[in-house]
Amino acid sequence: MRIVRAKVMGFCFGVRRAIEMVQAGAKEGPIDSLGSVVHNPVVVDKLRASGVRVVSSLQEVSAPTIAVTAHGRGPEITEEAQRLGVRLIDATCPIVRKAQKAAAKLVDEGFRVIIYGEADHPEVRGVLAWTKGQGLAILDPEEEVEIPRRKVALLSQTTKSEESFVQFVSRFVAHNIGRINELRVINTTCPETDERYHAARELAEECDLIIVVGGRNSANTRKLAQTCRDAGVETYHIETAAELDPAWLEGKEVVGVTAGASTPDESIDEVVERLAELAQRRAAPTNPTEGKPCAV
Repeated sequence: MRIVRAKVMGFCFGVRRAIEMVQAGAKEGPIDSLGSVVHNPVVVDKLRASGVRVVSSLQEVSAPTIAVTAHGRGPEITEEAQRLGVRLIDATCPIVRKAQKAAAKLVDEGFRVIIYGEADHPEVRGVLAWTKGQGLAILDPEEEVEIPRRKVALLSQTTKSEESFVQFVSRFVAHNIGRINELRVINTTCPETDERYHAARELAEECDLIIVVGGRNSANTRKLAQTCRDAGVETYHIETAAELDPAWLEGKEVVGVTAGASTPDESIDEVVERLAELAQRRAAPTNPTEGKPCAV
């Protein structure tokens, strides 16, 4: 059995930057993180061990420093940090920051901002917080929406693929063109995330099984797994090597491994090592005396 790694996988620039910023801050004292710094349990556990506590709201903050995660937050966070008298580490991904600034500017110009994305995703909630109530998130391009002043701007959740955003824009315009006088489209998809989707499709072409490593609450990791399944390859999404089932490897010749943008290298390496162990066991010859009584 051959094991193949995707050409591009694991930590993206924004995730690595966020982790490094929070780790550096933790050396100076405890930190309360407003949500998980990244959507990966292995990373969250390591940060917790270094003094980073995950909280869900500012009301829970007790540490002298708070951190905004890679997913970003609304503009009110700076004022709240000052009011609480705490230091703020803003680890918002630069690509997400671009989307936030675009949303704020477009609203000031009179546009209705519509984000192609999951309304309950922390990144999307953060971007919407910059729209002064003039934004919403949808996944269905034919969902009925209000378009005041007949001006609309379309943005995307950064973890969506560029291809799916193009399809969304096309269908949205076709459905609403009679109600729009002015349209702006800002491509806020993340190129690094898109590279991972492309690499996953390439991987699927040469494998008969793919293991996707990453947090189950990670949107881009779930999308990676779906991308592989859509390519017709048997695919399993796991968080750690301990979840690997030897039965998955039965009859498989080439096993691919890819990982989400919030998955650390060590998790990927552990999965590859475990797969190699299982493959070696499968290839080992059966003991000819196994099951036979020993001579006395």
